[in-house]
Amino acid sequence: MLVSACGAPRSARSSQRTTTSPSPGSSLKKDNQLRKSITSYAGKFKGAKYHYGGATPKGFDCSGLTHYIFYKFDIELPRGSYNQAKVGKRISLKKTKPGDLVFFGKRGKVNHVALVVRNTASGVEVIHSTSSKGVRIDNVSKSAYWKPRILFARDVLIN
Repeated sequence: MLVSACGAPRSARSSQRTTTSPSPGSSLKKDNQLRKSITSYAGKFKGAKYHYGGATPKGFDCSGLTHYIFYKFDIELPRGSYNQAKVGKRISLKKTKPGDLVFFGKRGKVNHVALVVRNTASGVEVIHSTSSKGVRIDNVSKSAYWKPRILFARDVLIN
C-alpha cells in the first residue's frame, strides 16, 4: 500500500478555539455533543478524493481534512500535520475520544494526521485522507500499515 506524507512542515502558529468556553456544570455534556457533531460531520466526507494540498470536499490531504472539519466548528487548526501536532494536549492513544487527533510518522517525524471517530475495545477508528484511497475510516489499532506508524494523539478540544 502506498501512502505518501501529506503535511509538509510549515511554521507553527498558535491555534485557539474561538468559541466561548462552556460553564463548568455543562462542560462535559457540551464537550460530548461537540465531539459527536464533529465526527458526524467528518463522516460526510468519506469517499472524497485525495488531493495534495487539498482542503475542500473536491479533494483533501490529511491536514486539509482535519482543518476543514474543525473550521466548521469555529476551531482553528493550522495547516500541515506537523503544525497540528503542536496544538492541544498530548494524550495516550487508549484515552482518545471522538474528535481527538492521531499523528503518524517515522523516526518521530510527523507526516500524517487522522481524526478519531470511535475508540472501543476493538480499537481506535479514525477518518483520514490517504493518498492511495482518499477519505476513509480505518481501525489503526489493527492495521498492519498504520499501527507501527502511530506516534501519539492530541486532544485539540481542551479549553
